[in-house]
Amino acid sequence: MNLHPSMLAVLGAVALASACGGDSSGPSPLSACGAPAPQLSLVVAQYVSLDPVLDSGCVTFAANSSTDTAEYLVLAQSAGGAPAFSAPFDLASGTASRSTTLPSVASARADARGPVSVTFDAHLRNIGQTGRYPQFPLGAPPAGSAGPRPAPAGPPTFGSGRTFEVCSNLSCSTLANVGATVRAVGAHIAIYVDTLAPGGGLDSVDYDALKQVFDTLLYPLDTATFGAVSDIDANTVVTVLMSNTVNQLVSNARCVSSGYVAGFFFPGDLDPVFAPQFNNGEVFYSIVADPGGTLSCAHSTSAVKSVMPVTFTHEFQHMINFVAHVRTRGGDSEEGWLDEGLSKYAEEIAGRAFLPGDPASFSQFAIGSVYDAYQYLLDPVSSPLLIPADTGTLAEVGASWLFTRYIVDQFGGTLPRQLVQTAQRGAANVSAQTGQPFAQTVSRWGLANWVSDLPGFAAPTELQYSSWDFRTTFGSLHTQDAANFPRAYPLVPLVASANSVSLSGTLWSGSGEYVRVVVAPGEAAFTLHLSANGTTPISTAIVPRLNVVRIR
Repeated sequence: MNLHPSMLAVLGAVALASACGGDSSGPSPLSACGAPAPQLSLVVAQYVSLDPVLDSGCVTFAANSSTDTAEYLVLAQSAGGAPAFSAPFDLASGTASRSTTLPSVASARADARGPVSVTFDAHLRNIGQTGRYPQFPLGAPPAGSAGPRPAPAGPPTFGSGRTFEVCSNLSCSTLANVGATVRAVGAHIAIYVDTLAPGGGLDSVDYDALKQVFDTLLYPLDTATFGAVSDIDANTVVTVLMSNTVNQLVSNARCVSSGYVAGFFFPGDLDPVFAPQFNNGEVFYSIVADPGGTLSCAHSTSAVKSVMPVTFTHEFQHMINFVAHVRTRGGDSEEGWLDEGLSKYAEEIAGRAFLPGDPASFSQFAIGSVYDAYQYLLDPVSSPLLIPADTGTLAEVGASWLFTRYIVDQFGGTLPRQLVQTAQRGAANVSAQTGQPFAQTVSRWGLANWVSDLPGFAAPTELQYSSWDFRTTFGSLHTQDAANFPRAYPLVPLVASANSVSLSGTLWSGSGEYVRVVVAPGEAAFTLHLSANGTTPISTAIVPRLNVVRIR
C-alpha cells in the first residue's frame, strides 16, 4: 500500500466528528407506468426507498404548493445482487431533456497509491476462497525447501534462522525459498529478516521499535476488535518476514507507474488442508528496506518504518478473518469486499489510537482509507460496493471502507467482531449481524454519503456517519492538496428541474447515480420512472432501488 509522500502530512489537520448522463429517446417514460404511479409527499428530512419492481418503476411527486423552492436528492441504486452483477438503467421524468451537469474533475494522481497492491490483495483473498494455491503434491514442499518442520515449543530465539516459501510473482503461481534470521522477538511478534537483505537498511533499534508497536498496539487492538488468531505452529507468536522477494514482486518500472506491494498475508499458510505444503503458520510478509533500489524501486528506512505498521494491521485482520471463517468454523473465507472493508477499518482505528496527541501518526494510518473513499465518491456509479472476485480498484476499496465505517457507526463498535466471528459471509453476514435487510442498509448508506453532514440540513440519525465530518475532512484536504483532492467534496450530484431528469448508464452491485431535483414554487406534480431503457423493467438481479430524501 504505497502512500504518496505529500499525503502523509495533510490528514492530521482535518476534523473528525468524534475526535476533535445522456439524452432520453423513444416513448415518454410515463407511457410505461400503466396505472397511476404511487404518490409521494415528503416533508424536509423525510426519505423513502422504493422498489421499482413493485410499482412499474414510477413514482409521482406532489406539487410544490409553497412559495419556496423544493429540492429532492434522488439516488438510483443497486442495493445488492452478487459481486460483478450489473444492469442498464434509465431514470427520466415525463418530459425529459438533457440534465444539467457540472464540469467533470480528473481523478487524483495515479501515483498517490498504487493499484498493483489492491489487485494483489484481492487475488490473495480470492485464492483463499477457491483454494487455488500453487500446486504441489499434498505434503510435499517445493523442491529445495527446508522440508517439514517440527512444531516448535515456543517462540524463536534471537539470531536463529529458518527457511520460508514466499510468493515470487503476483499470481503466487511460484514460490521462492527464503532464508531469514530472527532480528526481534516480542510477546506476540517475531521479526525475521532475509539473510540477503540489501545493506543500509533497518538496524536493531528500528526492528525493536517495529516490534514494540506491533506488540503493544496493533496486535492487541486487532485481536480485541476482530478476535483471536490461531497458533498452528505452536510458536506463540505471529511471524513477520521481511524479504527481498516481496520487493521483487514488482519491477522498478511497474513500481513507478503502479505502486508496489508493501506486504501481504498468504492464506495457504493457514489453510486446514494445504498449510503443510507452505509455511504452516501465522506469517505476515513485508518488503525490506532498500535505499539503493537494488531489488526494485528504492524504499528508504523511514518509508519502510512508516508503511509496515499500516500494512501489518490491515493484513492481520485478513489473517484473523480467515482463521475465524475457515479454520475455526470450517466454512468459506469472507467475501473480498467485506474482508477488505474490515481491513481498511483496522487501519483507521489503529490511527485513532494515536489521537489526540499524535495527529501525524493518525494521518499515517488513516490517509489511505480517506483517499480511497474520495476516489469512490468522485464517481460512485462506476464502482461496485460488492467488488468482483480477484479484482479491485482504489475506488472500490474506498466504497468498502465507507460502508464498513457507516455500519459500525450505526450498529456499534462490537459489530466488526460479530462480522468476523461467524460462518456467515457477505451481504447475508451484514444482514444477520445488523438485523436489517441488506438492501435497506445499502440504501441508507447511499443517502448518507451526501446528506450526513450537509450544511443547513438535519439528516436523520440513520443517514449519518457519527465518526467523520467528511465535508470538513475533504474540504481541508482540498485546501492543502488540491492536486490529489481536486474538489472540496467529491460527490457532486447532477442537477435537474422536475421535468428534465434524464440519467442513463449501468448500475453495478451496490453502486448508484445521484441527481438533485429542484422544484420551483407552484410547480405541478411530476413523475419519475426508473427502468432499464425507458420501456423495459430494470433487472431485479441488482436489487434496484429508487431512494429519495427531501432536502428543502
